[in-house]
Amino acid sequence: MNKTLQNDLLIRAALSQSTERPPVWMMRQAGRFMPEYWEIKHKYSFLEMCKTPEIAADVTMLPVDLLDIDAAILFSDILVTAEAMGGELSFEQGVGPRFNNPVRTQADVDMLETDCIDKLQYVADAIHVIQERLAGRIPLIGFAGAPFTILSYLVEGGSSKDFKRTKLLLNNQPALAHQLLQKIADVTINYLNMQIEAGVNAVQLFDSWALALSWNDYRDFSHYYNKYILANIKRSVPVISFCKGSSVFAPMMAEANPNVISIDWNADLKNVKQLLPAGIAVQGNLDPFVLYADKYVIKDKIMQLFERMRGEQGFIFNLGHGIMPDIPFDNVKYAIDVVKEFRY
Repeated sequence: MNKTLQNDLLIRAALSQSTERPPVWMMRQAGRFMPEYWEIKHKYSFLEMCKTPEIAADVTMLPVDLLDIDAAILFSDILVTAEAMGGELSFEQGVGPRFNNPVRTQADVDMLETDCIDKLQYVADAIHVIQERLAGRIPLIGFAGAPFTILSYLVEGGSSKDFKRTKLLLNNQPALAHQLLQKIADVTINYLNMQIEAGVNAVQLFDSWALALSWNDYRDFSHYYNKYILANIKRSVPVISFCKGSSVFAPMMAEANPNVISIDWNADLKNVKQLLPAGIAVQGNLDPFVLYADKYVIKDKIMQLFERMRGEQGFIFNLGHGIMPDIPFDNVKYAIDVVKEFRY
């Protein structure tokens, strides 16, 4: 696999092999902080962008061409699996994702399909187009939303600040929650395997709302299903596990045996790395808000992280979470240039 890539830094780091410098990519790197993204976004709806392979490829390639990063990540959304299962998904400007048919009862859960992978063929088609354009320059990362995070959107009917309905379901109807999580997990396995077969070079599992959970609830309603997914997908490419709350949950996340754990900015990255089993790499963990700062501050914060991680094999530079829409493009480009000039 590495031989087919001109730049395989990310793959080597993900497999805890030695690299001359940390590879760099950033969550939400093909997004709203780029004027070029808005040129496309003004012509199409968000779901049209996701579902049209050529447009998804155009957006995926923006940070490749404009930022010269070390990995591309498929332009899509974690909620496409929920839509394929029967969720009536829409995106509203300034509001975010909405499901017009929230899942709250046994009948709602029973309605959701699991034999729905054909509805996601547009993702495989996009992967083929992107890999043609990348032509082996850098790896392409595929991804899926983790079952708990998908459940929370389905149950809440969209984004939530307090996850009240979700937690009521977990507390009052745990058996129903597990039934829903199992359905999502089975679809997620098929979806990630489809992406791997289509040619992605790595995959990331996004558990964006895991931080809402207590330790025991994370273990029972999140980690259990993430572990099940990682045990049942084709492990022919590296797997990155990400959750908000990874600074707390990383020791448990390691039990699922990912190749990489992506760490938020609340922890010391070296401390986390040294607590993990040998052979699990770390990704992170710059606070995205640093990218609003003056350039000398950005450089200083990155260099502090690199000095802390010096001598540690298996380190991918990234943010603790995604780029915010109003971060200046020049600052993002500068941060990537700082990383690329560094040598161990």
